Amino acid sequence: MGGPRFEPVRTVRAYERVVEQVEEAIESGSLSPGERLPSERELMVQFSVSRSTVREALRVLQARGLVRSRPGDPNGAEVLPFSPAALHKSMTTLARVEELSLAELVQFRMVLDSSAILLAARLRTDAELAEMASAVSSMREAVEAGRDAFGEADVAFHDAVARASGNKLIQICTDVVRSIVLKLVSEKIAHADDREALMRQSIQHHEEVLDAMRAGDGPLAARLSRKAMYDYYAGYVPAGERSSLRALLD
Repeated sequence: MGGPRFEPVRTVRAYERVVEQVEEAIESGSLSPGERLPSERELMVQFSVSRSTVREALRVLQARGLVRSRPGDPNGAEVLPFSPAALHKSMTTLARVEELSLAELVQFRMVLDSSAILLAARLRTDAELAEMASAVSSMREAVEAGRDAFGEADVAFHDAVARASGNKLIQICTDVVRSIVLKLVSEKIAHADDREALMRQSIQHHEEVLDAMRAGDGPLAARLSRKAMYDYYAGYVPAGERSSLRALLD
């Protein structure tokens, strides 16, 4: 039979409607950071709901980092300013709930990291460049000493690059995507037969990217970064999905 296909109707709980209206007020600017919502009693009246519904809505809003609510506070919940931590949490949840594939996550990381490097190559300070070089040295020392600090030093390098990009959203996104990707492949990397060879190859890639950044060649540094990411992660991505990663290689 032709015609449209309909979706099952989802029952919406009252507290969800309260959350939606408060979120809309914050997004539209009707409620600004530092302002307070009405008291619980007033919210009960305005929304025509029970106290338990209001408290559940406030709990959700607080969990999302939108308000700060203190039980029994007669002044009502306070609207909070934008928080990078809240965005970090939201992106992590999105990536997990939507069941993104490893190929999609690695591809997104290739895009983000190379963009951060492109910006950092042009905007970095000498101090930030020294911080990146120090991280690469720590990576090398970790391999030679057989310590487990390699991963921490690698993260330090990419964090320094993200900060040097001057874009806070890039910093948050790269941190979230990197942590998710590493969780998905960390077990395989830890038990790889050629783990030390992989680490030494990674150090070489980082040094090449760093040299290009020192020279101020952003496009080259970004291109090297994408290639390095592909070399490191492609083996963990199903063969049929690697074309999405190769599309980013020049």
